[in-house]
Amino acid sequence: MKVIGIYSSPRAGGNSDLLLKEMLRGAAETGALIEEIFLRELHFDPCVECGSCDETGECVVQDDMQLIYSRLESADRILIASPVFFYSVTAQLKAMIDRCQALWCKKAYLHQIPAPEVSGRKGFFLSVGGTKGKNLFDCSVTTVRVFLECIGITFAGYLGYRQIDHKGAILEHPTALAEAFEAGKRLCRE
Repeated sequence: MKVIGIYSSPRAGGNSDLLLKEMLRGAAETGALIEEIFLRELHFDPCVECGSCDETGECVVQDDMQLIYSRLESADRILIASPVFFYSVTAQLKAMIDRCQALWCKKAYLHQIPAPEVSGRKGFFLSVGGTKGKNLFDCSVTTVRVFLECIGITFAGYLGYRQIDHKGAILEHPTALAEAFEAGKRLCRE
């Protein structure tokens, strides 16, 4: 099983990074092959909405997104981590999602990517936010769920932790790291 972990925080070693590392460690314990993508280390432009991918399923913009497409297409499990920025995902993650219009075209127009129920591929979301707002994760979860479904992946769930703000705060949470580790194992055994 191939598992891709997508780190979308601009802050290296932050709380969402720590959660994803733990979830990937759980996945690795099942024998899964792990690959990490650090969006903060890549350089890619936002979607220019040129429409070229409508007919080809390929993005004409040549940048580091070209490194991501094949990984997303070949992964059995995709784990995405993002802190909440203004009640949504980071700009880095949103830019990546928007650039995946090419993969959506492969699925919707060209029928080159099977539906989630056919492929058996699954995705999971991890998030942290500094406030305790009731709807803190709603927009982020919706964005990630719809993104995964649009590229042929079943949304298998999420873990979100409130009032986690300063770097390393997740380490003080009594259950977060253990929950992420177990979620990684569980997701790869499904």
